[in-house]
Amino acid sequence: MENLTVVTHFILLGIPHTEGLQNILFPVFLLFYMCTLLGNLLIMTAVLTDSRLHTPMYFFLFNLSILDIGFSSVITVPKMLADFLSTAKTISFGGCVAQMFFLHLFACTEIFLLTVMAYDRYVAICNPMHYLTIMNQKVCLLLAGTIWLGGTVHSLALTGMTIKLPYCGPQKVDNFFCDVPPVIRLACTDTYVIEILIVSNSGLISVVCFVVLVVSYGIILVSLRKRLAEGRRKALSTCAAHLTVVTLFLGHCIFIYSRPSTSFSEDKVVSVFFTAVTPLLNPIIYTLRNEDMKQGLCLLHFGAETLQGI
Repeated sequence: MENLTVVTHFILLGIPHTEGLQNILFPVFLLFYMCTLLGNLLIMTAVLTDSRLHTPMYFFLFNLSILDIGFSSVITVPKMLADFLSTAKTISFGGCVAQMFFLHLFACTEIFLLTVMAYDRYVAICNPMHYLTIMNQKVCLLLAGTIWLGGTVHSLALTGMTIKLPYCGPQKVDNFFCDVPPVIRLACTDTYVIEILIVSNSGLISVVCFVVLVVSYGIILVSLRKRLAEGRRKALSTCAAHLTVVTLFLGHCIFIYSRPSTSFSEDKVVSVFFTAVTPLLNPIIYTLRNEDMKQGLCLLHFGAETLQGI
């Protein structure tokens, strides 16, 4: 069969068992989305304006906020909100492809970023005397460019494999957004090889990065036994925040992409948490458990009050 796509649009089945609840779910998820944008924008503004936050750790946290804003805004949450108010939950083929590309771009880049942030904490805690020498500006920019490039290559590979498949019949995507696993199930050909490639690509990246992260934080925790109580408390607080974000984010990726394209009833629930809730939790976790960030946000507040007084 020639690789000719005759399907012009897909129908998103949405979140199951929500019939009649749209008027309740819409304001709830709209609140989540607005809080996500506000929280991450505040973090970005604080990092840019507070000179005390001009360090490698907050440089990477700035990138994480960009990713969270992009991840929650790549048509996924806005499209879900629009579908709550619409009876025709359709998306064009091009829109579906764009959604898959940006979804995997931001998600994979965030996985790489979380791994780099673990390395940053490892250097800061285990080799503090040479931290700023090792994690200098050039190295930070190189690492940031590499993870963004890696995410782009990964997303291009997955999206490219998906759009080359022939789509000539079924149009119902069993999810509330377009992702590679539910979309390739609609292809008019055997997709076993593609499914194996997805597992070996996305699944392997998720599992390997998770193992690296756990090992890194394990080494950090062992090294903290030699620290004074105050320094140990601050380091543990930072590591706990990072581990929480890693578990929430990579848990979804491993659950969805580390198995062949088999649909479970839990997939959509996990995907809702992944796309709508996790980007909101990141700024909460990093601000509530981080004294420097809270002080930076306080400076923003007092600065705004000063400008109003003037």
